Amino acid sequence: MDSNTGPVVPTTPLVIFLQRVQLTALRSYPKTLTIDPKFYVDLSLKQPHNLSSAESAFDDLTTTESRDLSVPVDKLERFIDKYFDGAGEDLVHHEPEDFVSDPSGFLLNVENIKVRNWAREVHCLWKTLTCKVSDSVRESPDRHTLLPLPEPVIIPGSRFREVYYWDSYWVIKGLMTSQMFTTAKGLVTNLMTLVETYGYALNGARAYYTNRSQPPLLSSMVYEIYKVTKDEELVKKAIPVLLKEYEFWNSGKHKVVITDVNGYDHILSRYYAFWNTPRPESAVFDQESASGFSNKFEKQQFHRDIASAAESGCDFTTRWMRDPPNFSTIATTSVVPVDLNVFLLKMELDLAFMMEITGDKNGSDRFVKAAKARKKAFETVFWNEKAGQWLDYWLSSNGDEPETWKAENQNNNVFASNFAPIWINSFNSDENLVKKVVKALKNSGLIAPAGILTSLTNSEQQWDSPNGWAPQQEIIVTGLARSDSKEAKEMAEDIARRWIKSNYGVYKTSGTIHEKLDVLKFGEYGGGGEYKPQTGFGWSNGVILTFLEEFGWSSDLSIEA
Repeated sequence: MDSNTGPVVPTTPLVIFLQRVQLTALRSYPKTLTIDPKFYVDLSLKQPHNLSSAESAFDDLTTTESRDLSVPVDKLERFIDKYFDGAGEDLVHHEPEDFVSDPSGFLLNVENIKVRNWAREVHCLWKTLTCKVSDSVRESPDRHTLLPLPEPVIIPGSRFREVYYWDSYWVIKGLMTSQMFTTAKGLVTNLMTLVETYGYALNGARAYYTNRSQPPLLSSMVYEIYKVTKDEELVKKAIPVLLKEYEFWNSGKHKVVITDVNGYDHILSRYYAFWNTPRPESAVFDQESASGFSNKFEKQQFHRDIASAAESGCDFTTRWMRDPPNFSTIATTSVVPVDLNVFLLKMELDLAFMMEITGDKNGSDRFVKAAKARKKAFETVFWNEKAGQWLDYWLSSNGDEPETWKAENQNNNVFASNFAPIWINSFNSDENLVKKVVKALKNSGLIAPAGILTSLTNSEQQWDSPNGWAPQQEIIVTGLARSDSKEAKEMAEDIARRWIKSNYGVYKTSGTIHEKLDVLKFGEYGGGGEYKPQTGFGWSNGVILTFLEEFGWSSDLSIEA
């Protein structure tokens, strides 16, 4: 039976060809050398060659060589050098017009000179990470896998040579502290362009990412900018785009209906990528991971669940596995995730707010109502009174039809994402609820020496223990800090200080800001997953600056561990 009838968004001929080059490279280089498969799909065709001449030269190269599809490395490298420009060469450095090395009023509460100097260095990284898509991408889009964007971009760093969707939220939070409002608006304009073109904000601005989105934080980005700049024009432009994105997450395969014990239907959302083959940027890994499946449809579903985990931004974690830590049991599309629905509740609240300030009373009422309904779903579907936290919900069927809520379908494992709802004001303003959540978080085992663990399981996947990630620290810390509870506020500040100190330690020993930290050890960056640790780093910079803005740093408080 075909169990995988979901949609698939086709990729471009160039991406398909570059996957062949990637596979050949993997087979040609000695096993002792680790190649990054993403490098190959980030190449662009060199003038004056076209795709068919590159394909024919590659056919000549591979058919004359051995049957295992490997070719001598020197020949492969000569071919790539002749026909392609290097990965990232179609992204040119850009000097942000609103960058000032020491903005007036910058982090006034940071009194400690060491911390202040370091914060200025972190602030200066925006210059390093700001780029513009080259003119050739606009003029000849079929020669590139990078997508054309109208405004300058801030990339995460290292192998991530393109703008990413959910990363941009924490980048923007940092840019607000750095007073780089023009750059921040440009990032939002780029993401809105993607929604207008594709119907949703892509995972990243690459042709091989058109089959999936990422956690929906565009409304939160607009809200953060408006809060500081009061730019009503931006809000007016954003509303129709956000309505389009809202529809994407609340219809088709993303929409799920859970009926509670009283027969009331709760509409929630899940991750669901429009893809059922190996991800082009990691095709060689995905083929290997799927090698144990003999059934074609099981293999397709496995690839869809991998791509859906990539859509979640948390790729990869035991959270998406039926039988953790067995990677082949990944079933992302069967999970109704707490955090995705937190972001959608926030989108509803943001839309209600934006429509109110632009005078659309009916629209505002519609989203106030939608937010109330989703909040009710949180109480019924996700909340677990005994655990004092919100738990992901496993679907019993394929999610296409409404299904009845069962207590045993809640995932009782502890993840940082179980505490994400505290980010929302309607939760963090409930004194009684905050008390339960603080107690649960304190007893969860997630609070580690250097911040909050992503999970309690060390699976060697990067969104599991011992790693902690900037977004999850910020969501939980911000939520706790907004509550009226003294204990919650103290917990928030304690976690933020651990995180800042550890980032400082890593920076002092490595000279870089990292994508993730090993939070079980002070001053150690994280590892695991399918690529080596990355530096830069967009969202980490943003959260460091956000925390320093929020909590300051007194002159007598040490930054050393």
